[in-house]
Amino acid sequence: MHPFNDPYFYVRWSTLVPTAVEADIRIGLAEAQAGINIIYSLDPASLNYENTVWALENATETLNRAWGRLHHLDSVADEPEQRAALNAMLPDVSEFYSSIPLNDRLWSIMKAYSTSEAVASLSEIQQRHVKETVLDFLHSGADLPAEQKKRIAEIDAELSKITKQYAENVLDSTNAWDLVITDEARLSGLPSSAIAATRANAAAKGHGTDESPAWRFTLQQPSMFPVMQHADDETLRQEIWQASVNVASHAPHDNSQNVWDILRLRQEKAEILGHKNFADLVLQRRMARDGKTALAFTEDLHNRIALAFRQEYQELCAYKAEKTNADCEGLQPWEFSYWSEKRRKEHFDLDDEALRPYFPIDKVMSGMFDLASTLFGIQIDKKQTVYYDKGSRSANASDHEIEVWHPEVTFYELRDTKSGEHLGSFYADWHPRESKRGGAWMNQIETGFPPHDGTARQPHLGLIIGNMTPPVDGQTALFTHSEVETVFHEFGHLLHGLLGNVSVKSLSGTNVPWDFVELPSQIMENFCWCRQSLDLFARHHETGELIPEALYQKMINAKNYMSATVFMRQLAFGKLDLELHTNPHAHFGKDLDDVERSILDAYRVKMLTDAPGMARRFNHLFSSPTGYAAGYYSYKWAEVLDADAFTRFEKEGVLNSNTGADFREHILSKGNSAPADELYRRFMGRGPHLEPLLERAGLLNDPLIA
Repeated sequence: MHPFNDPYFYVRWSTLVPTAVEADIRIGLAEAQAGINIIYSLDPASLNYENTVWALENATETLNRAWGRLHHLDSVADEPEQRAALNAMLPDVSEFYSSIPLNDRLWSIMKAYSTSEAVASLSEIQQRHVKETVLDFLHSGADLPAEQKKRIAEIDAELSKITKQYAENVLDSTNAWDLVITDEARLSGLPSSAIAATRANAAAKGHGTDESPAWRFTLQQPSMFPVMQHADDETLRQEIWQASVNVASHAPHDNSQNVWDILRLRQEKAEILGHKNFADLVLQRRMARDGKTALAFTEDLHNRIALAFRQEYQELCAYKAEKTNADCEGLQPWEFSYWSEKRRKEHFDLDDEALRPYFPIDKVMSGMFDLASTLFGIQIDKKQTVYYDKGSRSANASDHEIEVWHPEVTFYELRDTKSGEHLGSFYADWHPRESKRGGAWMNQIETGFPPHDGTARQPHLGLIIGNMTPPVDGQTALFTHSEVETVFHEFGHLLHGLLGNVSVKSLSGTNVPWDFVELPSQIMENFCWCRQSLDLFARHHETGELIPEALYQKMINAKNYMSATVFMRQLAFGKLDLELHTNPHAHFGKDLDDVERSILDAYRVKMLTDAPGMARRFNHLFSSPTGYAAGYYSYKWAEVLDADAFTRFEKEGVLNSNTGADFREHILSKGNSAPADELYRRFMGRGPHLEPLLERAGLLNDPLIA
């Protein structure tokens, strides 16, 4: 049997062993090549949609399944044998995928059919499929001379290898550092939840006893962030900050050269394909269209909030000076979050820890599902799961157990409320592990489709992943409000995938322009602030009580505290990304940290200590051949869309099922079956407005926040 290729809907994760990788991937490669061989051996007189564009869509299904499962396990269950197996197959798989649009015979077939009169008689979705497929070929170099096609394939193979090494360096460097302390006095200021978590972490690693406890800190966000916000011990904050900003900065995990190599290869590829830079290449089919437009968007927002941003820093310095009765010429990077949190507590009488008891993971999930049920007409039910060690089950097991890749993973089924149809299922994996990369994300394991041409509906299968606060001593995990926003964000992506109702898989779900893909995710974050929606999931883990009104008002009053700083942080990431990918020649040969400082001079305040650059650990940009490269601005672009779109929910009712039904119909279900700006207009009746985003952030009328 070949477990990575097994189409069984409930993936048997325990059978996906490293020793099966090569054989399964090679079967997928051979099957895909055979399908393509059939296409380019066609008689030109016999061409139709089914034997050209549709056949190409289906040719790589087995390979996509196997490679996707392997990459997923690489993200959540890294191990040496599996990593080696993936890296061994990476060159062949990269070369194959790159070869598809560069195959002369295949392109001639696709071009011949796409320009035939027969296309005009296709359905609307089929015509879009033909158009998008042709653009995929053209934008990948299908019309290039042979030598340039060869070089494009070489570049793609090199990028796959280097970006994989980049991601491994970040993970390995993160895991290589920890700090075990035995002096309880150094924990002063830390919330009890953080202290309990670090003690449990230490015990799990064999540190400390009941009589002589120890506390272990790591660079995973639930461990590091409470220290930066709350620890009174400045040396503790400094030590953890220094370790975090130096991830992937030193041998044997140094990513410096990888960054330059990736940028050079991307720029070379863009130039071969006839573009000035990589940003212009990747943005040509996104809403921004080119790097110049995306950069102008970023700089316009920067200029609108720059005064407020600098004012916030000055006020924070003044606050520290007042509290310490000493001059404050500026802050150290490891002081910023600490003094910011102290000032927030004092001004708004709000402590994040006061909210944490109201966000137990089970209540957050069930309430979020109730919200989605009300808005989008769906029902979500948790299913019983089992976990088996890898290799402990037969690959041809035929029972209906639902396996998971780790005991903490849960599984859910999503159905349409009215029809009862099984639309999709998904896994959820919320807590950090050393074998799991950082951050949060959503992905599709299997893309389904609605009933069409006599074929029954095929449900989607997806997943949502995070690295949020883990449970301690068998107690339920309690999230911060920010972590709840992350859960809702990824759930929005998931809904976009599982509610896709497009008969062409490559046009379904999140396969949309990347400056549109964040709209469904970010609009869901709004429901974490509205009283009516909060009451569906924010309930005390012991008493079941709702958030008291007084505490809720404190939360709302503090919502826009330091909002310009938060706003500017996202803009800075986008600015760095776009500058590196629009004008890399200006930076080649220079020190990476110096380059970042010069690019972001107007996007940062002057700290007393310069931080090393972000680029060496910026997974969004450099851990895959494209990823969010030249597209990080998408988060802010989509914030404009989500803030504007949510005004319709506010006007018609936050839990208005008719508004939700329209959002499902025009946005969530449509994928890339129509242009993104057209889908947005269908929902809003007009194009997007910028003002709601600035108003939501408290930055519309007065650029200076008092």
